[in-house]
Amino acid sequence: MTLKAYWENPNILHENREEARASYIPYGDMESAQSGKRGRSPWYQTLNGSWKFSYRPRAKDVETDWAGERYDTSGWDDLLVPSCWQVQGYDQLQYTNVNYPFPYDPPYVPDDNPAGLYVREFRIGPEWSGKDTYVMFEGVNACFYLWINGTYVGYSQGSRVPAEFNIASHVRQGSNKIAVMVLKWCDGSYLEDQDQWRYTGIFRDVYLLARDKAHVRDVFCRTELAEDLKSARLKVDLDTTGAASVSVLLKDSSGQELANQRADVDGTHAFDLQVNSPMLWNAEHPYLYEVYISSGEEVLRFKVGFRHIEIKDGVFRINGQDIKLKGVNRHDSHPELGQTIPLRHMIEDLKLMKRHNINTIRTSHYPNDPRFLDLCDEFGFYVIDEADLESHGDFSLHYGTKNNRSFPRNPEWKEAFLDRQIRMVERDKNHASVIIWSLGNESYYGPNHVAMAEWTHARDGSRLVHYESAAHDPEHEFDQSCLDMESRMYMSVPDLEAYAKDDSKQKPMFLCEYSHAMGNGPGDLKDYWEVMYAYPKLMGGCVWEWVDHGIQTYTEDGRPFYGYGGDFGEKPHDGNFCIDGLVSPDRKPNIGLLELKEVYAPVAIEAMDEKGRFSIKNRYDFSTLSKLAIRYRLKAEGTLLQQGDLAVPELAPHASAEVTMDLNIPDSVAAAVDLEFSVVLNEDRVWAEAGYELACVQFEVKPRTARGAAGQGGALSPARTVQAAEEGRLLVLEGFDFKHTFDLSLGTFTGITKQGVSMLAAPAHFEVWRAPTDNDRNEKHAWTNAGLDRAVTKVYGVSWDQPASDRVTIKVDYSLGGYSIRNILKGMAVWTVQADGSIALKTDVEVAETVDFLPRFGLQLTMPKGNEVVTYYGLGPHESYIDKKMSVKRDVYHTSVDQMHTDYIMPQENGSRYHTEWAAVSNHLGMGLRFTAPDSFSFNASHYTPGDLTKARHNVELVRREETIVHLDYKMSGVGSNSCGPRLMETYQLNEKSFAFEVKMHPVFGEDE
Repeated sequence: MTLKAYWENPNILHENREEARASYIPYGDMESAQSGKRGRSPWYQTLNGSWKFSYRPRAKDVETDWAGERYDTSGWDDLLVPSCWQVQGYDQLQYTNVNYPFPYDPPYVPDDNPAGLYVREFRIGPEWSGKDTYVMFEGVNACFYLWINGTYVGYSQGSRVPAEFNIASHVRQGSNKIAVMVLKWCDGSYLEDQDQWRYTGIFRDVYLLARDKAHVRDVFCRTELAEDLKSARLKVDLDTTGAASVSVLLKDSSGQELANQRADVDGTHAFDLQVNSPMLWNAEHPYLYEVYISSGEEVLRFKVGFRHIEIKDGVFRINGQDIKLKGVNRHDSHPELGQTIPLRHMIEDLKLMKRHNINTIRTSHYPNDPRFLDLCDEFGFYVIDEADLESHGDFSLHYGTKNNRSFPRNPEWKEAFLDRQIRMVERDKNHASVIIWSLGNESYYGPNHVAMAEWTHARDGSRLVHYESAAHDPEHEFDQSCLDMESRMYMSVPDLEAYAKDDSKQKPMFLCEYSHAMGNGPGDLKDYWEVMYAYPKLMGGCVWEWVDHGIQTYTEDGRPFYGYGGDFGEKPHDGNFCIDGLVSPDRKPNIGLLELKEVYAPVAIEAMDEKGRFSIKNRYDFSTLSKLAIRYRLKAEGTLLQQGDLAVPELAPHASAEVTMDLNIPDSVAAAVDLEFSVVLNEDRVWAEAGYELACVQFEVKPRTARGAAGQGGALSPARTVQAAEEGRLLVLEGFDFKHTFDLSLGTFTGITKQGVSMLAAPAHFEVWRAPTDNDRNEKHAWTNAGLDRAVTKVYGVSWDQPASDRVTIKVDYSLGGYSIRNILKGMAVWTVQADGSIALKTDVEVAETVDFLPRFGLQLTMPKGNEVVTYYGLGPHESYIDKKMSVKRDVYHTSVDQMHTDYIMPQENGSRYHTEWAAVSNHLGMGLRFTAPDSFSFNASHYTPGDLTKARHNVELVRREETIVHLDYKMSGVGSNSCGPRLMETYQLNEKSFAFEVKMHPVFGEDE
């Protein structure tokens, strides 16, 4: 028998599939229901585990004999369910963003459409006698056919929403056989064109349920709050499969019974329970009540939260309070399992989010595992639940054409659009965490979306409806009144502020994606949130995105690394565009997450004046600061002067207060003095222990009055002199304990020594290139066209003189340029060698008008092997840039060259320390170079050159140099988020056409100084 090709017919979305319903498990009694453990239900049986599996390259060639009851599959492979078959060694791993992985020919898919054949046996015990048996598939990508005991049961598509079948007429007591044929592609794949790895298989849980013949089929727990929020009603809408006696019991979180009603139901019925003085649910206090629904031998349990969602005067509110959504976009992603996500992994994600002050999750771009929403209810997160609908490839083909055959405008696809929205809403409608329904992602806009929104409002008027791509219908060709908010992706900060100030814009603005967290970034978080906090009409937004989607793989010699698009030979692919998260694939926070933590912080502290007055603002929406402590430290260039606890003011949500610090700074302190506030938990939480730091902010309360000897690198000895002599092309400069060489042809130093210890392994040179960050992807072509990646020095002239016995001055007239293009810049460098061996550089620079902005300008030094020790006074402990420095504090840091490196999956510029006051790089005995400057500078020490980082495509390809590469930069351009977001702001660009830079190098034996 040959299968009917339902997979290429958008009018057939399923066959014999049950109507969508709320997610739940029937239990045998209240005690087991209260546990929430599915395995404790006598009416639940998992089908997870080992299945027999056969991979077939063409679904069209598969006959159905294999699904027969007596067919021998003993020679087939064993495959664990749930799983994605691509990570199990079958088929082709493939990452693509916009482009369809097959020819665009809707509703048709390639004839070479792989199929996976799944078979296993299961047993039905006598305790299920007389009941109906259902099989539930929580996620199968992309479509599947089902057989029980050799008899065809049905078909379903829609990868990330459940499919349930009544198999009562096909099963028997004892042994049974289930067979499932999963296809890689179907017509529905045109609506599942999300930016992700394209996985296939039974990737979520599969299980059986035994149900009474007459049972509660569906439940909708609707919560309503009085206007004053002091009383509430719980309306429980029931749908039964026949006549049943049903009771509804409401308990609070302590188990106290609040209401109990009973009714005989045959079809539909609405219970109405009154609750006085309800405890309200919100992300900060996720208070949940429990609803137990008993009927026959079944008990269902639902956790419900009372909360009211509204938009009032253009402001988004929950429970009467203005809310900012501090969010991230989250894919289901595991480095080894693909889209099959263990429960523990979900919990780890949510704990990490809580620890970094995140309160909102957009389930990009499909409904997540249903257990994930249970956890969001309990941990306290606002969820934008997004339909499994994205036709980005279609969108890009038809963008701007008003093509009425594109999916959102084609009536033949209307039911497919509705089906995805209905199944999501019905599954997740009882979750307090879900506050907004999303119609999907990046699929243009049309009547099919309008139908989705209208159905959603009619079914659930308590939540809001969101859809960003309506922004691509600026003339409102189709009705947008069904959408409750404006939404944009990667809106620039000026445009965001302009929207907020425009009184004609009545809807609140939600940035469903902003600040692209790819590689070294994002660098614009502070700028977005200064505007977000300033305007009530701005709801907040979700950073793109939570996790790097790297795939754990190995080099030929067995070294592990995270693969991305193209690493598996696939076409098409979008390279490392999936490596764009705030955490690594194994959930280690990237520095971008540490930045986000600070801008999302629940407490804002600002300096009001120079007299020790500070403003403390409570940015919680529903909490006082009673569960927090604020600690302070007063430090002068690494030396602790004072520390203690600040009395935390009693502040209502969104309120502010002034505090005055009594700062006892000794007059003898010449160094700059910083005051640091650390906001910590003062009690254990589910997601963090007492003492965990939620925020940290630092202020300079006293500027430096004079730089100490350590900063300068020691005092000059007036009795010592410098001897200078030309030896061929070299100028040899000697003093009491040093000998330096300056190449008059190259116009730079080629040797620096103290007590015979060499501190330079290659000629020093000026550098304008940095290894492009992911956020430089739109700039690097202009940079290479300008020759920045191949810049070399041209020396026009060198002169030197000795104005005094204790110094020698060398002047170099130079330019930087690359082949085939005009010069990048011209400069005059003045080097001064003093009797203590120090070398001071001052250069005046004129940048060509043809260069928009430079990645960097500075001096690159190569120090010999063994220079591994780094000490610096500046921002740390990790990398920082002009626009990425919220999570760093000024202090004296002792580290190593290796620890200075940030190991991005795709190598790029990293490890720079913005606003460095002084730095030293030495061997373990302290012999090395100390660097100072009149103004702060950007500093980096690495075992990789910019060229090394530019060339490598994966971190595992980097070959660590024995030498240490030091960068002393006048400035480094910011990192921004332009890999997908707006262009780097001008204020963060090194776009000056003329500037002067000074820096000083001093050979030191640090242990003696």
